[in-house]
Amino acid sequence: MTHFSSQAALNLRMIRDRKPLIHNITNYVVMNYTANALLCAGASPVMAHAEGEVEDMVSLSKALVLNIGTLTDDWVASMIQAGKRANVLNIPVILDPVGSGATALRTRSAKRILEQTSIKVLRGNASEILSLRSADSKTKGVDSVHSVEDAADIAGTLARELKTTLAITGAVDLVTDGKQQFRVENGHPLMGKVTGTGCTATAIIGAFLAVDGDPVSAASTALAFFGLAGEYAAKKAQSPGSFMIALLDALYDISPDELEKGCRIREA
Repeated sequence: MTHFSSQAALNLRMIRDRKPLIHNITNYVVMNYTANALLCAGASPVMAHAEGEVEDMVSLSKALVLNIGTLTDDWVASMIQAGKRANVLNIPVILDPVGSGATALRTRSAKRILEQTSIKVLRGNASEILSLRSADSKTKGVDSVHSVEDAADIAGTLARELKTTLAITGAVDLVTDGKQQFRVENGHPLMGKVTGTGCTATAIIGAFLAVDGDPVSAASTALAFFGLAGEYAAKKAQSPGSFMIALLDALYDISPDELEKGCRIREA
Protein backbone atom coordinates (compact mmCIF):
# COMPACT_ATOMS: atom_id res chain seq x y z
CA MET A 1 0.00 0.00 0.00
CA THR A 2 1.06 3.59 -0.49
CA HIS A 3 1.40 6.44 1.99
CA PHE A 4 -2.16 7.35 1.03
CA SER A 5 -3.65 5.19 3.79
CA SER A 6 -2.69 7.66 6.52
CA GLN A 7 -3.55 10.59 4.24
CA ALA A 8 -7.02 9.14 3.65
CA ALA A 9 -7.64 9.02 7.39
CA LEU A 10 -6.35 12.56 7.80
CA ASN A 11 -8.52 13.86 4.97
CA LEU A 12 -11.67 12.27 6.40
CA ARG A 13 -10.87 13.65 9.83
CA MET A 14 -10.39 17.16 8.41
CA ILE A 15 -13.67 16.99 6.46
CA ARG A 16 -15.56 16.10 9.62
CA ASP A 17 -13.79 18.74 11.68
CA ARG A 18 -14.11 21.57 9.15
CA LYS A 19 -17.42 20.67 7.44
CA PRO A 20 -16.39 22.41 4.19
CA LEU A 21 -19.12 23.93 2.03
CA ILE A 22 -19.20 22.13 -1.33
CA HIS A 23 -20.97 23.97 -4.14
CA ASN A 24 -22.61 21.57 -6.59
CA ILE A 25 -23.99 22.44 -10.02
CA THR A 26 -25.24 18.96 -10.73
CA ASN A 27 -28.09 17.01 -12.26
CA TYR A 28 -31.70 16.44 -11.24
CA VAL A 29 -31.28 12.66 -11.12
CA VAL A 30 -28.73 12.69 -8.29
CA MET A 31 -29.16 16.04 -6.57
CA ASN A 32 -30.82 14.76 -3.39
CA TYR A 33 -28.64 11.67 -3.07
CA THR A 34 -25.32 13.46 -3.56
CA ALA A 35 -26.34 16.13 -1.05
CA ASN A 36 -27.08 13.42 1.50
CA ALA A 37 -23.81 11.64 0.70
CA LEU A 38 -21.82 14.82 1.34
CA LEU A 39 -23.68 15.36 4.60
CA CYS A 40 -23.00 11.79 5.71
CA ALA A 41 -19.32 12.13 4.86
CA GLY A 42 -19.13 15.25 7.02
CA ALA A 43 -19.20 18.04 4.44
CA SER A 44 -21.83 20.73 3.92
CA PRO A 45 -23.52 20.62 0.48
CA VAL A 46 -25.21 23.40 -1.43
CA MET A 47 -26.97 22.91 -4.77
CA ALA A 48 -27.19 26.19 -6.69
CA HIS A 49 -27.19 26.69 -10.46
CA ALA A 50 -28.83 30.06 -11.19
CA GLU A 51 -26.50 32.38 -13.10
CA GLY A 52 -27.45 35.23 -10.78
CA GLU A 53 -26.02 33.57 -7.69
CA VAL A 54 -23.34 31.06 -8.65
CA GLU A 55 -20.47 33.52 -8.29
CA ASP A 56 -21.61 34.55 -4.82
CA MET A 57 -22.18 30.94 -3.79
CA VAL A 58 -18.86 29.62 -5.01
CA SER A 59 -17.14 32.48 -3.20
CA LEU A 60 -18.42 30.99 0.07
CA SER A 61 -17.36 27.45 -0.82
CA LYS A 62 -14.25 25.32 -0.44
CA ALA A 63 -14.78 23.32 -3.65
CA LEU A 64 -16.95 23.44 -6.78
CA VAL A 65 -18.43 20.29 -8.33
CA LEU A 66 -19.65 20.56 -11.95
CA ASN A 67 -21.79 17.74 -13.38
CA ILE A 68 -23.40 17.81 -16.85
CA GLY A 69 -25.84 14.93 -16.29
CA THR A 70 -28.99 16.90 -17.14
CA LEU A 71 -27.34 19.77 -18.93
CA THR A 72 -28.87 22.75 -20.67
CA ASP A 73 -27.05 25.60 -22.37
CA ASP A 74 -27.98 27.87 -19.44
CA TRP A 75 -26.57 25.42 -16.92
CA VAL A 76 -23.32 25.11 -18.84
CA ALA A 77 -23.05 28.92 -18.87
CA SER A 78 -23.56 28.90 -15.09
CA MET A 79 -20.90 26.21 -14.69
CA ILE A 80 -18.36 28.23 -16.67
CA GLN A 81 -19.24 31.39 -14.77
CA ALA A 82 -18.84 29.63 -11.42
CA GLY A 83 -15.69 27.86 -12.57
CA LYS A 84 -14.01 31.08 -13.63
CA ARG A 85 -14.84 32.69 -10.28
CA ALA A 86 -13.53 29.65 -8.43
CA ASN A 87 -10.29 29.84 -10.45
CA VAL A 88 -9.82 33.48 -9.46
CA LEU A 89 -10.33 32.57 -5.80
CA ASN A 90 -8.14 29.44 -6.02
CA ILE A 91 -11.09 27.21 -5.12
CA PRO A 92 -10.65 23.69 -6.59
CA VAL A 93 -13.04 22.66 -9.37
CA ILE A 94 -13.99 19.08 -10.25
CA LEU A 95 -15.82 18.16 -13.45
CA ASP A 96 -17.96 15.09 -14.12
CA PRO A 97 -18.57 14.88 -17.92
CA VAL A 98 -21.64 12.62 -17.59
CA GLY A 99 -22.46 10.93 -20.90
CA SER A 100 -19.75 12.74 -22.83
CA GLY A 101 -19.40 10.86 -26.11
CA ALA A 102 -23.07 9.90 -26.19
CA THR A 103 -24.23 13.13 -27.86
CA ALA A 104 -22.51 16.04 -29.53
CA LEU A 105 -24.01 18.46 -26.99
CA ARG A 106 -22.52 16.59 -24.04
CA THR A 107 -19.10 16.19 -25.59
CA ARG A 108 -19.01 19.79 -26.77
CA SER A 109 -20.15 21.09 -23.37
CA ALA A 110 -17.55 19.09 -21.45
CA LYS A 111 -14.78 20.32 -23.77
CA ARG A 112 -16.05 23.89 -23.48
CA ILE A 113 -15.88 23.77 -19.69
CA LEU A 114 -12.38 22.28 -19.84
CA GLU A 115 -11.23 24.99 -22.25
CA GLN A 116 -12.65 27.92 -20.29
CA THR A 117 -11.96 26.88 -16.71
CA SER A 118 -9.09 25.26 -14.86
CA ILE A 119 -10.20 21.85 -13.61
CA LYS A 120 -8.32 20.16 -10.75
CA VAL A 121 -9.91 16.72 -11.20
CA LEU A 122 -11.85 15.23 -14.11
CA ARG A 123 -13.85 12.21 -12.89
CA GLY A 124 -15.65 9.90 -15.30
CA ASN A 125 -15.95 6.39 -16.61
CA ALA A 126 -13.54 5.24 -19.29
CA SER A 127 -15.80 6.06 -22.25
CA GLU A 128 -16.53 9.58 -20.99
CA ILE A 129 -12.85 10.29 -20.45
CA LEU A 130 -11.82 8.80 -23.79
CA SER A 131 -14.45 10.88 -25.61
CA LEU A 132 -12.65 14.03 -24.58
CA ARG A 133 -9.70 13.02 -26.71
CA SER A 134 -11.06 10.87 -29.51
CA ALA A 135 -14.04 11.60 -31.75
CA ASP A 136 -14.38 7.82 -32.26
CA SER A 137 -15.15 7.08 -28.62
CA LYS A 138 -18.79 6.25 -27.92
CA THR A 139 -20.77 5.67 -24.75
CA LYS A 140 -23.97 3.76 -24.14
CA GLY A 141 -26.07 6.59 -22.71
CA VAL A 142 -24.20 7.47 -19.54
CA ASP A 143 -22.78 3.94 -19.15
CA SER A 144 -19.28 3.02 -20.19
CA VAL A 145 -18.62 0.70 -23.09
CA HIS A 146 -14.89 0.82 -22.36
CA SER A 147 -13.04 -0.59 -19.37
CA VAL A 148 -10.57 1.32 -17.21
CA GLU A 149 -7.85 -0.79 -18.86
CA ASP A 150 -8.91 0.53 -22.28
CA ALA A 151 -8.06 4.03 -21.07
CA ALA A 152 -4.99 3.16 -19.00
CA ASP A 153 -2.42 3.46 -21.78
CA ILE A 154 -3.42 6.96 -22.86
CA ALA A 155 -4.56 8.27 -19.47
CA GLY A 156 -1.23 9.85 -18.63
CA THR A 157 -0.98 11.54 -22.02
CA LEU A 158 -4.54 12.83 -21.79
CA ALA A 159 -3.99 14.15 -18.26
CA ARG A 160 -1.02 16.13 -19.52
CA GLU A 161 -2.95 17.39 -22.57
CA LEU A 162 -5.87 18.55 -20.44
CA LYS A 163 -3.60 19.81 -17.63
CA THR A 164 -5.66 18.05 -14.99
CA THR A 165 -5.82 14.96 -12.81
CA LEU A 166 -7.94 12.15 -14.22
CA ALA A 167 -9.99 9.87 -11.97
CA ILE A 168 -11.28 7.05 -14.19
CA THR A 169 -13.69 4.86 -12.27
CA GLY A 170 -14.61 1.24 -12.81
CA ALA A 171 -14.05 -2.12 -11.12
CA VAL A 172 -10.61 -0.79 -10.19
CA ASP A 173 -10.23 2.99 -10.37
CA LEU A 174 -7.28 4.75 -11.98
CA VAL A 175 -5.97 8.17 -10.90
CA THR A 176 -3.22 10.00 -12.79
CA ASP A 177 -1.89 13.50 -13.34
CA GLY A 178 0.37 12.37 -16.19
CA LYS A 179 3.38 11.99 -13.92
CA GLN A 180 2.20 9.43 -11.39
CA GLN A 181 -0.50 6.81 -11.57
CA PHE A 182 -2.40 4.93 -8.88
CA ARG A 183 -5.06 2.22 -8.72
CA VAL A 184 -7.82 2.24 -6.12
CA GLU A 185 -9.08 -1.27 -5.47
CA ASN A 186 -11.91 -0.51 -3.03
CA GLY A 187 -15.50 -0.98 -4.16
CA HIS A 188 -18.30 -3.50 -4.72
CA PRO A 189 -20.26 -4.64 -7.81
CA LEU A 190 -23.56 -3.39 -6.32
CA MET A 191 -22.28 0.17 -6.74
CA GLY A 192 -22.92 -0.26 -10.46
CA LYS A 193 -26.54 -1.23 -9.86
CA VAL A 194 -27.60 2.09 -8.34
CA THR A 195 -27.96 5.22 -10.44
CA GLY A 196 -25.74 8.12 -9.50
CA THR A 197 -22.88 6.34 -7.76
CA GLY A 198 -20.40 7.86 -10.21
CA CYS A 199 -21.84 11.32 -9.61
CA THR A 200 -21.65 10.69 -5.87
CA ALA A 201 -18.01 9.66 -6.18
CA THR A 202 -17.36 12.99 -7.91
CA ALA A 203 -19.04 14.92 -5.09
CA ILE A 204 -16.99 13.02 -2.49
CA ILE A 205 -13.81 13.89 -4.40
CA GLY A 206 -14.96 17.51 -4.16
CA ALA A 207 -15.10 17.23 -0.37
CA PHE A 208 -11.62 15.70 -0.22
CA LEU A 209 -10.26 18.40 -2.54
CA ALA A 210 -11.57 20.96 -0.07
CA VAL A 211 -9.08 19.72 2.55
CA ASP A 212 -6.25 18.22 0.46
CA GLY A 213 -4.36 20.47 -1.95
CA ASP A 214 -2.88 17.55 -3.92
CA PRO A 215 -5.44 16.49 -6.56
CA VAL A 216 -3.95 13.01 -6.98
CA SER A 217 -4.03 12.40 -3.24
CA ALA A 218 -7.51 13.91 -2.85
CA ALA A 219 -9.01 11.86 -5.71
CA SER A 220 -7.33 8.60 -4.69
CA THR A 221 -8.27 8.82 -1.02
CA ALA A 222 -11.82 9.96 -1.82
CA LEU A 223 -12.37 7.00 -4.12
CA ALA A 224 -10.93 4.64 -1.51
CA PHE A 225 -13.34 6.05 1.07
CA PHE A 226 -16.32 5.81 -1.25
CA GLY A 227 -15.34 2.31 -2.39
CA LEU A 228 -14.87 1.14 1.18
CA ALA A 229 -18.33 2.51 2.00
CA GLY A 230 -19.63 0.33 -0.84
CA GLU A 231 -17.94 -2.71 0.71
CA TYR A 232 -19.44 -1.94 4.12
CA ALA A 233 -22.89 -1.37 2.63
CA ALA A 234 -22.81 -4.69 0.77
CA LYS A 235 -22.34 -6.53 4.05
CA LYS A 236 -25.71 -5.21 5.22
CA ALA A 237 -27.68 -5.10 1.95
CA GLN A 238 -27.63 -7.59 -0.90
CA SER A 239 -30.04 -5.76 -3.25
CA PRO A 240 -29.81 -2.34 -4.94
CA GLY A 241 -32.63 -0.53 -3.08
CA SER A 242 -31.45 -1.30 0.42
CA PHE A 243 -27.83 -0.98 -0.69
CA MET A 244 -28.41 2.63 -1.73
CA ILE A 245 -29.48 3.53 1.82
CA ALA A 246 -26.79 1.36 3.41
CA LEU A 247 -24.20 3.23 1.35
CA LEU A 248 -25.25 6.54 2.92
CA ASP A 249 -25.07 4.93 6.36
CA ALA A 250 -21.59 3.60 5.62
CA LEU A 251 -20.34 7.04 4.55
CA TYR A 252 -21.50 8.28 7.94
CA ASP A 253 -20.26 5.32 9.99
CA ILE A 254 -16.74 4.73 8.65
CA SER A 255 -14.14 6.16 11.02
CA PRO A 256 -10.80 7.61 9.91
CA ASP A 257 -9.04 4.64 11.55
CA GLU A 258 -11.23 2.18 9.65
CA LEU A 259 -10.48 4.02 6.42
CA GLU A 260 -6.75 3.87 7.09
CA LYS A 261 -6.94 0.09 7.65
CA GLY A 262 -9.31 -0.62 4.76
CA CYS A 263 -7.86 1.76 2.14
CA ARG A 264 -6.46 -0.14 -0.88
CA ILE A 265 -4.46 2.21 -3.10
CA ARG A 266 -1.43 1.02 -5.01
CA GLU A 267 1.00 2.64 -7.38
CA ALA A 268 0.31 1.50 -10.94
